[in-house]
Amino acid sequence: MAFRGKYRRDQRKEDLVRRNERIRIPKVRVVDEDGEQLGVLDTRDALERAREKGLDLVEVAPNADPPVCKIMDYGKFKFQQKKKLQEAKKKQTVIKIKEVKFRPKTDEHDYQTKLKKIIKFLGGGDRCKVTVFFRGREIVHKDRGLMMLERVVEDTQDLAKVESRPMSEGRTMTMMLAPVKK
Repeated sequence: MAFRGKYRRDQRKEDLVRRNERIRIPKVRVVDEDGEQLGVLDTRDALERAREKGLDLVEVAPNADPPVCKIMDYGKFKFQQKKKLQEAKKKQTVIKIKEVKFRPKTDEHDYQTKLKKIIKFLGGGDRCKVTVFFRGREIVHKDRGLMMLERVVEDTQDLAKVESRPMSEGRTMTMMLAPVKK
């Protein structure tokens, strides 16, 4: 069975980094473990120097002419890369979009309940999509839906800023609220 992707199923991206005997180019530019340039060397000589130090010869810039290889501990390098990715994941914040749906005939108590939900979402740092859904002949009263959305903006003005003004699309009218950073 032929594969159609960029990589075979058993082949990983990390395996695509050529090191040691997998480097088949005759001459490479070599950088030692301290970052000093050793110049353009024969691949066998560079590999021999890496082996003397008990390290690996890793291709860092394969597209350069000649390709750049670095003498380093590949296992330690992979470990440090993995740790950097984990740190980056910790620092990143995922902003979710929560949606609250209204109808043009939504009663006061239901409105207050949904408003509390909106306030909770915004307090949690999430963006909130407020939707007014029209059924049947309610579509004639788009002004009621607009009034409902404007009322939500008034009630949340200290917590949220309007990211996108109310827009009508088919049987729905939507707007986006984003939390205000303090």
